[in-house]
Amino acid sequence: METFSPSRAGTRLNKRAVSVSVRDAKGPTYVPFHCHRRAQLLFSSNGILEVATDMGIWVVPTNQAVWLPAQTMHEVTVRGAVSTHSLFFKPSDSVQMRDTCCVVSISPLLRELILYAAKMDDQDQPGPNERLIEVILDQVKDLPSAPLFLPVADDPRLQKIMDALRENPADQRALADWGRVVGSSERTLARLFQSQTGYTFGQWREKVRLLAAIEALGNGQSVTALAFDMGYQSQSAFIAMFKRSLGKTPGQFFRNP
Repeated sequence: METFSPSRAGTRLNKRAVSVSVRDAKGPTYVPFHCHRRAQLLFSSNGILEVATDMGIWVVPTNQAVWLPAQTMHEVTVRGAVSTHSLFFKPSDSVQMRDTCCVVSISPLLRELILYAAKMDDQDQPGPNERLIEVILDQVKDLPSAPLFLPVADDPRLQKIMDALRENPADQRALADWGRVVGSSERTLARLFQSQTGYTFGQWREKVRLLAAIEALGNGQSVTALAFDMGYQSQSAFIAMFKRSLGKTPGQFFRNP
């Protein structure tokens, strides 16, 4: 896996309301923990991103984005080819937007605006360029969020379970079985999952499977093969889980994220 240094938006950030940085990776890539002094919208026009902070993990499919408030420490992992566009926002504009990390859905209009803005020589030039940036700002303020977040825990017992399930989402062991692995009671682990993640153990494991499935489907794996890889007894059971979580079947989700 190739390691990239964090994107830097350049010295003209002080003047620009929005600055766009573009990066293409041809294969697996890792960007170590870093932060930006401006709020960032990290958009994937091609490929799947995994963005992690100390709060948890966000999976970012094609034509979606992750919103990162200013000074948020984060790392980025890519397991295949990807094309990303980072939008950095002037503080006076970003304070009117979200103050927490989240995955957001990018409309077809905003997608084309971002791609066009990346080609502009001077985004501060009065006239058409300036008006286009104003439209981008308006579009970004109202983006719908997507439930593509996996919270993590501080407790070392939960961390051991979470790491194992992220490595193998198909693992079917019950919480009592995990209790014997980490040296804790089922009741204690159930309480910790609820208090530290907001999910029950079963809900958290299902979220792991959902996000792993999105990455795999985005990289071309078939629904049929993936259903069994994720531990489901049938393709229909997997599709039902996917639709229950996101309101769309896998085919609908990737046709219209």
